[in-house]
Amino acid sequence: MALNLVNQLGDWNPQVFRELKGRLKPRNVLITVAISLVGQLLLLMSFTSQLPVVQDLKPVHNRYCHGSAKQYHNPLCVPDSLGRFPINWELWWQDVFIYLSMIGIFALLVVGTYMLLSDLSKEESRGTLNFLRLTPQSSQSILGGKLLGVPILLYLAAVLALPLHLWSSVAGNISLGKILCFYLVLVTSCLCFYSLALLFSLVSKRLSGFQPWLGSGAVLMFLIIITNILQDNGYNHYPTDWLMLFHPGILLPYLINANSLDPGDIYNQGNYLQGWLWFYLPIGAKTLNLMSLMVLNYGLWSYWAWQGLKRCFHNPSANLFSKQQSYRLTACFEVMILGFALNPQVHEWMSYAKGVFENLQMLLVLNLVLFLGLIAALSPHRQALQDWARYRHQHRNSPNRGLLKDLLWGEKSPALVAIALNLAIASVILLPWIILWSESEFKIPALWALLLNMGFILVCATVAQLMLLMKAQKRAVWAATTVGGLIILPPIILGFLSMYPNKTTALWLLSAFPWASVEHSVGISVAFALMAQSLVLAVLNFRLRRKLQKAGESATKALLSGN
Repeated sequence: MALNLVNQLGDWNPQVFRELKGRLKPRNVLITVAISLVGQLLLLMSFTSQLPVVQDLKPVHNRYCHGSAKQYHNPLCVPDSLGRFPINWELWWQDVFIYLSMIGIFALLVVGTYMLLSDLSKEESRGTLNFLRLTPQSSQSILGGKLLGVPILLYLAAVLALPLHLWSSVAGNISLGKILCFYLVLVTSCLCFYSLALLFSLVSKRLSGFQPWLGSGAVLMFLIIITNILQDNGYNHYPTDWLMLFHPGILLPYLINANSLDPGDIYNQGNYLQGWLWFYLPIGAKTLNLMSLMVLNYGLWSYWAWQGLKRCFHNPSANLFSKQQSYRLTACFEVMILGFALNPQVHEWMSYAKGVFENLQMLLVLNLVLFLGLIAALSPHRQALQDWARYRHQHRNSPNRGLLKDLLWGEKSPALVAIALNLAIASVILLPWIILWSESEFKIPALWALLLNMGFILVCATVAQLMLLMKAQKRAVWAATTVGGLIILPPIILGFLSMYPNKTTALWLLSAFPWASVEHSVGISVAFALMAQSLVLAVLNFRLRRKLQKAGESATKALLSGN
């Protein structure tokens, strides 16, 4: 029976069978069981030690006592007729549930990411990953087997902790429906993070053994930052609140009556995320609303991660996304983050108009990050550009292979036109929001900021394409360093020279962050900045065109011309 089951598993997905066979060894299983059970025991012992103890004639304040008088947010423990303290066991089990949930989130996302990155890094160094690429299995089958099989010991530890987690939720008076919502969010978050980890491993194979530490360290820092924001009640109505959707822990305050993320306050019945709006939809009002948007967000970026995985696994030299896919990716990204920008935070010292302008500034920062990624994903390297420039004339008379169509859809053509179309898609989504602002005080500065941001991104895309056309061995490093210098160095230099955005506006308009000074600038300064960007773009594109023409010469023609 067992042998038949194993054979069926091997027939269904040979990669899963390979991973399970290599990891489910008695020694590894026993260590995993011991770690999971001992960890749960230590957690229970830790919470048991926090229960109040009767002291001689001394008042005792404790979080888990029933009482009204409070000191440092803790009730006064009043003994009953038998001399024992009545314990608020519901709150105690809620705290166990919260801490067990947080430990599970960190373990599944951080350790699981590390295990996947480490496994693929070892496969790459041993050369077995190329062997897997040559097998008749699809990329979904191989990478799906990795996703299911590599963290199997971590899954086993989580399953062993499931009974205590369910028992603490029942004893803490948490409804089964909310628990199922949390489990669904946790499973989809693992799918999203693990898919992104697989994608990161394929695109950063040159980092070799540093991949696991970099990837898992980034996930760990992200979870710590968002957890601190949750503990500080730091909801700000900013577009960056979209990043909070990637933390499954934001669902925990919806599952309990007391805010156990802050042990100092047991009577905080309100939920500071209840005012969360996405396109004016009250996603923070109910658990189901927030869960639905989180699952949608995880599913969306898992889908895009797998689109990149399918392209790059069997052909590592291919671009991460096709140009057609990049257009849809940009639209998805803009719609997702724009939904959080429509409801700005308003204070006594900040008007609604200023709030929406600040949200636009953050949107432009997120857009800069997106387009830097698109530049890296879409820009072909020297050999692909050389082939395109040399052999494009063979398809010149084809009705479906015009120059513009090739620049918009072709795999090996330069990425500048595709980047420009992506910028146009982003602007088409953002422009109606800017135009419909109820107050016009910041409308013109917002439009200037959008135009200057687009111009700077096009300059970065042209510089990166020129760097990738070099004959140097490490062209990608040169391109990343040059573009990074264009973004980081000017603000640092201007800051050291005490040339701040509200004073030296002209220079800041030419930087990566023109929105910092655009509200303090006059129209003539912005016009000159746009003219300067246009001139730089014209010169760079002329240089790129000359290089492509030279790269497109045949070897015989280059030899006869003396080049």
